[in-house]
Amino acid sequence: MRLSRYFLPVLKETPAEAQIVSHRLMLRAGMIKQAAAGIYSWLPLGYRVLRRVEQIVHEEQQRAGHIPLLMPTLQSADLWRESGRYDAYGEELLRIRDRHDRDMLYGPTNEEMITDIFRSHVSSYRDLPLTLYHIQWKFRDEVRPRFGVMRGREFLMKDGYNFDVDRDAAIHAYNRHMVSYLRTYERMGLQAIPMRAASGPIGGDDTHEFLVLAETGESEVFYDSAITDLRLGDRVVDFDSRDECRAIVDEWTAPYARTDETHDEAAFAERVPTERQRRSRGIEVGQIFYFGTKYSEPMGALVTNDAGERVPVHMGSHGIGVSRLLGAIIEASHDENGIIWPEGVTPFHCGIVNLRQGDAATDAACEQLYATLTARGLDPLYDDRDERAGAKFATMDLVGLPWRITVGPRGLNAGKVELTSRRTGRSEEMSLEDAVARVADIYAAA
Repeated sequence: MRLSRYFLPVLKETPAEAQIVSHRLMLRAGMIKQAAAGIYSWLPLGYRVLRRVEQIVHEEQQRAGHIPLLMPTLQSADLWRESGRYDAYGEELLRIRDRHDRDMLYGPTNEEMITDIFRSHVSSYRDLPLTLYHIQWKFRDEVRPRFGVMRGREFLMKDGYNFDVDRDAAIHAYNRHMVSYLRTYERMGLQAIPMRAASGPIGGDDTHEFLVLAETGESEVFYDSAITDLRLGDRVVDFDSRDECRAIVDEWTAPYARTDETHDEAAFAERVPTERQRRSRGIEVGQIFYFGTKYSEPMGALVTNDAGERVPVHMGSHGIGVSRLLGAIIEASHDENGIIWPEGVTPFHCGIVNLRQGDAATDAACEQLYATLTARGLDPLYDDRDERAGAKFATMDLVGLPWRITVGPRGLNAGKVELTSRRTGRSEEMSLEDAVARVADIYAAA
């Protein structure tokens, strides 16, 4: 993409309403624009990152054997009355009445709707296990929406639902989701720690939140620092193996890690050596639940088991805050100059800065770079504007592309361009061909 033809409305000044880093930088980098309190338009740069995050979520869900579908944003109130949540959910539920005087709601989650889909089409244990998921816009009418996409009213969320014939099978689905989420966050350059949490209005006894450590997190967290050394890395996981998934879950849940809602100070002191005790704040980016027959029993989602009995299925739900993840990534990865995107979610793979726009040699070299990178399957952002060098560097730092290739007359006279890492700030001179190869190798390994 050529910056002269792109829509990137960067701001020089920080808007007064922005209270945390991610909100400030998303506004300044031209990623979002507020449409109403807690509701945002996603501008081209922000939309690109949103789609990259969404794609990783899709890939890891399907790797674990989960099946995508798409449910509507509006739901019938009758389904929620069946489960008992229509009146119990509270004022965050946006209730609507259509022109035919039917009660509707803008879905904050989809347990009732997915249960209705299941009970309409599945009747035998032979059709289980089954996990369905979608990525869809949700709405929760927060009393005080703030912090940009971190606590908005409208948000993009992945929510998945497993259906199993008994508790043991459902716990395997729970473990499978935890492993899948660990892979998902690692691919985004995040360390999201699973922590025992409270279930809230979803219900159920087994639940873990995934929290990214950040000073601006809404939750106080307590954890054993040993958990921060754990990585899945390139480990190949058999998601059908109950033992393998359970072993990974045990590995990540053995160290103490809890939110303030479930923290036990005595257990913390007893289980964690003093030198490994950590207190911090965290940003929730996902949560998994096992809630048994909470929805299937009152809503009649039954299957015939192998003994010929009609029994309610065991269920769980599993959410990832897709749009919220962008804010969490920025909170965890930025400096005083702007965003620092991890390679897995960057809107463009690298930036090209032309230090002397209009100079025949630098223009030709930049065009060659642009064409060669594109031919290698990479997506560069070429700053071909007639701007001073300082302004171009400031824009690149603000939008946070992981790598920048700078082309200027002095370097070209020596047959060199400059490759700079946004994260470390280190620069290296090399030939144009070597710069392309280096960037391609980085993303091939990412």
